[in-house]
Order: sequence, then structure tokens, then C-alpha cells
Amino acid sequence: MSSVLRVSEAASLAMHTMVMLAKNPDRAFTTNEIAASLGVSSNHLAKVLQRLVHVGLVKSNRGRKGGFTTGKSTDEVTLLEVFETIEGPISPRKCLLPVPICDGTTCILGCLLQSVNKQFADQLSSAKLADLAR
Repeated sequence: MSSVLRVSEAASLAMHTMVMLAKNPDRAFTTNEIAASLGVSSNHLAKVLQRLVHVGLVKSNRGRKGGFTTGKSTDEVTLLEVFETIEGPISPRKCLLPVPICDGTTCILGCLLQSVNKQFADQLSSAKLADLAR
């Protein structure tokens, strides 16, 4: 069965990892621990974690007691920030096609695409990590 909403595996990994770290603020997790918990490739997860570290959402500590922890207050971070770190800004697209074939006033879907994008962005922006960790 096909799904209307598609979120990349990388974005999904980023959001789930951030919630996992937020639920355990006093613990550092290794890439392998997170990957095993989520049932995913540690190599793919490592690339996602690099991006999260790069923007400061996650801290990386080396060494025997090292691992990954949240990099910002979980009261400040929303799922939208995490999602856009991986995917880039959610664009208010008006058409499913790369080049619209209609004049924009008579779309067969009406304003459905704009509405779904707005609802998705609103939902992610209202979901703070601290709330999800409770």
C-alpha cells in the first residue's frame, strides 16, 4: 500500500535518535547502541549523526566513556529543526510535478499539497524534544 506522506529514512533516523537522546540526558550512546535500538545500519546512522553534530543538535565525545548526547536544551529543539537539518527547509510546493502543466489556478488537487505541507510543518514545529521525551 502506498503512503501519501514520505519521510526519508535519514530524517526518520534523526528524529528518533534525537528523542532517544532526549529521553536519556545523562547517558552517552554509541552509534552501534543507537543503530541496534532502531534496527538500522550503523554506517547510515553515523552519517546522520555527523550532520546533527555539525549543526550542534548533538554532541560527540570520544574515548572510552564517549558517545552521543543532545547538544542543545531539549526545551528549545523541535522536530522541525531536526527534520530540516537533514532534508532542508520544507518548501511550500504548489505542484507535484517538477514543471507545472497548469496555470496554477485550476490544479486537479486544489490546495491539498499546500495544506498538507503546512500541517506537516506545523506538527513538527510544535513537537519539542522535551515533550516527546516525557
